Amino acid sequence: MNAAAAAPLLRMRDIVKTFPGVRALDGVSFAVARGDVHALVGENGAGKSTLMKILAGAQPADSGIIEIDGTPVTIDGPRTAERLGIGMIYQEFNLVPDLGVIENIVLGNEPRRGLFLDKRAAAADAASVLAELGIVLPLDCPARRLSVADQQLTEIAKCLVRKAKLIVMDEPTAALTERETDALFALMRTLKAQGVTFVYISHRLEELPRVADRITVLRDGKTVETRDAAAMPQDELVRLMVGRALDAHFPELPPVAPDAAVVLAVHGLASAAGVHVRDVSFDVHAGEIVGLAGLVGAGRTEIVRAVAGADVPERGDVAVDGRRVVVRSPRTAIRAGIALITEDRKAQGLVLGMTVRENTTLAHLRAFERGIFVDRGAETEATDEKIAELHVRTPSAEQIVRNLSGGNQQKVVLAKWLIGRARAFLFDEPTRGIDVGAKAEIYTLMVELLRGGAAIVMVSSELPEVLGMSHRVLVVRDGTIAAEFARADATPAAVIAAATGVHVHAEAS
Repeated sequence: MNAAAAAPLLRMRDIVKTFPGVRALDGVSFAVARGDVHALVGENGAGKSTLMKILAGAQPADSGIIEIDGTPVTIDGPRTAERLGIGMIYQEFNLVPDLGVIENIVLGNEPRRGLFLDKRAAAADAASVLAELGIVLPLDCPARRLSVADQQLTEIAKCLVRKAKLIVMDEPTAALTERETDALFALMRTLKAQGVTFVYISHRLEELPRVADRITVLRDGKTVETRDAAAMPQDELVRLMVGRALDAHFPELPPVAPDAAVVLAVHGLASAAGVHVRDVSFDVHAGEIVGLAGLVGAGRTEIVRAVAGADVPERGDVAVDGRRVVVRSPRTAIRAGIALITEDRKAQGLVLGMTVRENTTLAHLRAFERGIFVDRGAETEATDEKIAELHVRTPSAEQIVRNLSGGNQQKVVLAKWLIGRARAFLFDEPTRGIDVGAKAEIYTLMVELLRGGAAIVMVSSELPEVLGMSHRVLVVRDGTIAAEFARADATPAAVIAAATGVHVHAEAS
């Protein structure tokens, strides 16, 4: 066997990358064997995305060596990475929304006839790849109208048209249903049999035994360990990621006092934004978490957005601590003590080009006004207090939020509402795309909010999270409340039955 054949398809050695005030990668080494699915895991901020951006040519390394098939290479941009057979599928897809599937698949590699796109050849190239994979997609459909799963398939097809032999997938199942995840894994097995290699980044540790051959753990910008997936039990994997043993169970929720006052009251709520919300009524008491369960598209997000004024309700009553709130906008909800932690923190929860300080205080600037000026010193003091309280990993309050990891961005969103002393917190997918250590911190924070007398409504697509972090569970179906369960009665079988409208046998629980 010659040296090239024996060498891993990819080897990255002693990679160093420093940003202002942060050493993101500190001598990371990483190797991927040909035909493997190699999982790359670690807490938010461990360096996973930075390492892969260097591999994809999106960022330069300060130092280190990259080898493809045993040969050192210089990756000075995305085009170079593409020529080397490296394909990158980011968590936020890189599709052109108004172009069709065909145009997106061949984009950047368009077959031409003279100066113009050869549409027939482009359609043939796209159809050939899709047929080879057994995928059916609406070829003329604009990307913005595709489901998340179909957008992902389009991204994979785009990589294969470009002859990618190594495909990096960043949180590929974060927004997929269980059935779509199964289909993705089946496709990956097909491609693996054809010689395609994958680097797989995911916070869903429970799915790694199904898909990964090897696992590499990063922590604080350093390589901690690489093992066969079969030799990495989940509790050990968590310990390696966070540097300590971590209780995998949800924290114990404090009991709701029998005489606890109603903090948030919603009655007859209706909204036509997105899924039609109709006749939704519920109360949440001080010290209580009410979980909203249901299928994707059932209307859970639309309910909390209407309560928070992000979508103005058509009718219905909302009250906080017994005082009626006329919800005309987010501003009126904020003044009443309602906080919405949105599911899409980047698009809806943060201004990415602003600093941690500016994002933390943005919704509450009146509290920092001194005449016609804003007291920056007071802003910084308040922000520093929340940075310490929430363990936000940032060099300072003046760091641009875009430069933080996903988990730390989520903590900045939470800091914003803690400064505002909200009474009712609406958490929409609070732990999506967040590592196990950050999840535990957010759960602990939610318990602390309860002890302070707050009321919480939590939307989550992870059924164990809803069951583990709720005093009561409301099941949403077709834009309304289909069922309500006390904690003791909220079994998986019962919740699934209510969410689908189909009887589920008790064994399913």
